[in-house]
Amino acid sequence: MSSVPSGTLLPNKWNAEHAAGLSEPERLLYRSNLLGSDLRITNFGGGNTSAKVWQKDPLGGGDVEILWVKGSGGDVGSMKLDGFSTLYMDKLRALKGLYRGEEFEDEMVAYLPHCTFNLNPRAASIDTPLHAYIDKPHVDHMHPDAVIAIAAAKDSRTITQEIYGDDIGWLPWRRPGYQLGLMLEAYFNDNPNSKGVVLESHGLFTWGDSAKECYDITIDIINKAIVWFDAKTDGVEIFGGVRHQSLDAQTRHSIASTLMPRVRSFIDASERKIGHFNDSDAVLEFVNSNKLNELAALGTSCPDHFLRTKIRPIIIDFDPKNPNLDAVIDGLADAFAAYREDYKSYYTRCKHDNSPAIRDPNPVIYLIPGVGMLSFAKDKATARIAGEFYVNAINVMRGSDTVSTYMGLDEQEAFDIEYWLLEEAKLQRMPKAKSLAGRVAVVTGGAGGIGKATCGRLLQEGACVVACDIDTDGLAGAVADLQGVFGKDQVRGLPVNVTSEESVIKLMHDSCAEFGGIDILVSNAGISSAAPIDETSLEVWQRNMDILSTGYFLVAREAFKIMKLQKRSASMVFVASKNGLVASPGASAYCTAKASEIHLARCLALEGAPFGIRVNVVNPDAVLRGSKIWSGEWREQRAKAYDMAPDQLEEHYRQRSMLKLSVLPEDIAEAIYFLASDNAAKSTGNVVNVDAGHAPSFTR
Repeated sequence: MSSVPSGTLLPNKWNAEHAAGLSEPERLLYRSNLLGSDLRITNFGGGNTSAKVWQKDPLGGGDVEILWVKGSGGDVGSMKLDGFSTLYMDKLRALKGLYRGEEFEDEMVAYLPHCTFNLNPRAASIDTPLHAYIDKPHVDHMHPDAVIAIAAAKDSRTITQEIYGDDIGWLPWRRPGYQLGLMLEAYFNDNPNSKGVVLESHGLFTWGDSAKECYDITIDIINKAIVWFDAKTDGVEIFGGVRHQSLDAQTRHSIASTLMPRVRSFIDASERKIGHFNDSDAVLEFVNSNKLNELAALGTSCPDHFLRTKIRPIIIDFDPKNPNLDAVIDGLADAFAAYREDYKSYYTRCKHDNSPAIRDPNPVIYLIPGVGMLSFAKDKATARIAGEFYVNAINVMRGSDTVSTYMGLDEQEAFDIEYWLLEEAKLQRMPKAKSLAGRVAVVTGGAGGIGKATCGRLLQEGACVVACDIDTDGLAGAVADLQGVFGKDQVRGLPVNVTSEESVIKLMHDSCAEFGGIDILVSNAGISSAAPIDETSLEVWQRNMDILSTGYFLVAREAFKIMKLQKRSASMVFVASKNGLVASPGASAYCTAKASEIHLARCLALEGAPFGIRVNVVNPDAVLRGSKIWSGEWREQRAKAYDMAPDQLEEHYRQRSMLKLSVLPEDIAEAIYFLASDNAAKSTGNVVNVDAGHAPSFTR
């Protein structure tokens, strides 16, 4: 993440040879992806690009002019061709005849679907008119930190003129919509030789006759701003100078992991939330500065910024010189109550008769001097992106405050965007949250067959998952596979030795720093051994007890501490074995340790109930496929016990079962998901056998 001034100019990444082989829409996509690949150019989901392309009309057969423009909800950095809306330009121009004036501009959005070309299902965004009416074939609208730092300055028009002369114009603040599209059209018609325009408190528009020219101009305009800021801010005190010094990285991480579960206890009553921690240089420079309180109170300027971050952040009253974390924790309740009252007052002051009901009044961004920034949202990606947006806002404040006076967006204007009826309609169209959305699951033994299948099942239902294992190579492979399916935001892989108290404590703290807390624990780490009692060494006995009994105790104890802090319902699921209920000859160490797991779970169910912590057990039997346990000596030992070849075991267990079925890792994962989810909200202290039927294992 860069700051303003950047110190490094944006590289021009255009590859002429590659672009020459692309169609016009493909060149638009290429340009878009290049621009979106650098957060200094635009933030995730922010900005849009367009091209006017002549194509054959599927109805009339003749060539017609079509606007390709980023559709609603897309991201220019990662979108594909299906992320663009396509609309007839003649129909877009005809909409002017239906426009009834500024008071009715929102109704124009409903006309956009009538302009759709070729039955394209991608919904057109509110910014479509901003591209349609500029009489150039290629248009970029970006949110570069360096340019928004100009746009958010008190004398932004003067600065724009100083940097760009007549090449780039300036327009006063106007909420995105149809009227702004007409303002851009009027500016371009009056200034046909200009290359673009700075929108006050908003961002940058640039245009060109080709995709390459448009891209080149966008990069050049941003770089000119970077160079100008470099010259103006060289040697200047930033944010009023340094007030605090950063704590060391390990201490910052520790404080974040300590605070995040406690923050969750205050903010996720109506919706579970996931956290993100950011202690980048740009963040630390801001939170440690003399002007932190003054600038943070002004809120953000660009509407894309504050829609993600709320109108202003909360500042945690922490002094890194006297780091009394207990006092900070004791003060959180009052701090959050004050923030919520302030937000409710903002809503009351600014609401209209038809405004949507007040939304969640809790903060999204949390600034901690000496430590960094926390952000919380409904999922990890949203929390991370909110943090990135606030870094963009910090960069803007850095630039504006250094060369001029920073101006946050007017409160009423901010409210009118946050509670815009079109924005509300967009929120109402969002799909229903998955059953485990906003929950964090820690899965030990995550590199094995049952563990990996469980991670996948929980991820499928929207959980964030920390997969952990002592097998670091196996864990890396499992995490890579899971991230390939579910994305990097949702999955973390952390090493753990469940027999080490220090390792387990570190795992839990690291999990909190990654996602904000722990809602689900799946204790699944395992080994196996088989030998007659008189051939069982003390070392083998102790290893079974260390991993399968003590390991489960350590993991459960540390997770229990965090779950209590969050003051929300939580779930633990122990993966035991039918051997914990039914004795097996030649496996006394394993069976005894598994019985210990089951009884520990029952004890924890008693202790956890007053805190809403449910504890249940899944008992698998003979899960051979994908199992690390069954890939070693255990398979040979069990085959020997039954006097058969190892490759006959799976069929043996299938025939031994009452249902004559093999038990797979996915079957165990399904039972774990059920017990971890609200489907089993009234179940605790239970043992669920997943063994295809084994009468001696019946619990009742």
